[in-house]
Amino acid sequence: MTELVTGQESPNQTGPAQVTPQGAEPAVVRVSQWADIRHRFFANKLAVLGLIILAVLVVVAIFAPLIAPDDPLKQHLTNTLQSPGGSHLLGTDSLGRDQFSRLIYGSRIAVIVGLASILVALVIGVLLGSLAGYFGKWVDSVIMRVADIFFAFPLLIGAIVIILLMGRGVLPVVLSLGIFSWATFARLLRSQILSVREMDYVMAARALGASGGRIIRKHVLPNSLSAVLVYATSNVGIAIVAEASLSYLGVGVDPEVAEWGNMIAAGRDFMGVKDFMWLYPSIAIVVTALGFVLLGNGLRDALDPKLR
Repeated sequence: MTELVTGQESPNQTGPAQVTPQGAEPAVVRVSQWADIRHRFFANKLAVLGLIILAVLVVVAIFAPLIAPDDPLKQHLTNTLQSPGGSHLLGTDSLGRDQFSRLIYGSRIAVIVGLASILVALVIGVLLGSLAGYFGKWVDSVIMRVADIFFAFPLLIGAIVIILLMGRGVLPVVLSLGIFSWATFARLLRSQILSVREMDYVMAARALGASGGRIIRKHVLPNSLSAVLVYATSNVGIAIVAEASLSYLGVGVDPEVAEWGNMIAAGRDFMGVKDFMWLYPSIAIVVTALGFVLLGNGLRDALDPKLR
């Protein structure tokens, strides 16, 4: 609990002022730690903007069948490459498919792949990072050397290798991005645990006979995860960009699937002629990635104890 001691009326207080008698103890206002974090987060306008962007994205992804005016796979071969306006708000592609509907349904792939791939990376990274940071010695050396191997592979190159082995689709993309992203989470958590494991409360738990697993679960992880969670939030946007890049290169989800990278790839041959085909999905990717970055920065500022 964080205690705020004050003897004056709060500027936001409503009702009659309460005067503290002379010589009396000042009033003590108790503010919980989570209330303080929440206040700091919502006081950050950019963080709130990021939260709004992502809330809109999630709502659009969930209610895509109700929002989209047309089937994203339906072809209107007599109405191809129509410019934005009229019955097709964002125009049509070379097969006559409604661009707005495909953009709406593409948000589903972005949300699923972005969140699921970071969740995979987070689970692997937290598990291995906890073992490396707490036990140290040869356990730390082995895990960090394995992490160095994954650091040596560029994200997209490593993901392409996995996808070529497993085949195209949402699941292979999620697994490939998650597998080649865990090393950063593990190293970040390891560095946090190295400083936390020597704290007095951890030493006391060890002296009382608590097992290593219990100490990690009850004492070490809760005090080390904040930086990792902030990094994970920001990296969802990177995962979405990587997924769109894989689809653009032709190794992501199937080409006919309504997905932002596929839409940009379909508009590649019409650059300078029908720029709307690649422009709108590109804007969607940028805005979505920006939303996650703003949210991550807001969480970092709200959780940082040095700024409280």
